[in-house]
Amino acid sequence: MMPPDHDAPEEIAWQGDWITAKTRGRWEYVSRAKGIRAAVILPIDHDHVILVEQYRIPLSSRCLELPAGLVGDGSDNDGESADTAATRELEEETGYHADHWENCGEFFSSPGMVSESFTLLKATGLTKVSEGGGIDGENITVHRVPLANIRSFIAEQRKAGIAIDVKLLLLLGADLLAE
Repeated sequence: MMPPDHDAPEEIAWQGDWITAKTRGRWEYVSRAKGIRAAVILPIDHDHVILVEQYRIPLSSRCLELPAGLVGDGSDNDGESADTAATRELEEETGYHADHWENCGEFFSSPGMVSESFTLLKATGLTKVSEGGGIDGENITVHRVPLANIRSFIAEQRKAGIAIDVKLLLLLGADLLAE
């Protein structure tokens, strides 16, 4: 049986350059404007993972995350694929180039509030080609973290007041499931 608001018409309450606030029956949610979506990268360098940290306005805090970026977010990126966006974002944010990519599928981060999806791409065969740090004042800090220490690294970051992106649960999965 479908929920009662399933057939209600979708209405736009507000739209900006990057997001759209919508209603459907009793539901209020947000989507990306212009069909933009995201590419999220899981960069594995042998027994290390490459993470990024940057200030996020909605959180009023720095946040520890997997590298990521919008697919087709600029006029010169029209028709861009998730693979192309991931290659660009990995190098811009982290300074690494990947020889191998694996598309791990499409995911939704907060489906009760946001309709945005992201494509998760695993990057391996990494080569450091620049310092990274992002573009236009992103001020991204790059962390190369041993996978064996990921749990303690995330705990240290949290204790220091750094927000932790939900996608990092991917790296904590086995530890969280252990009895």
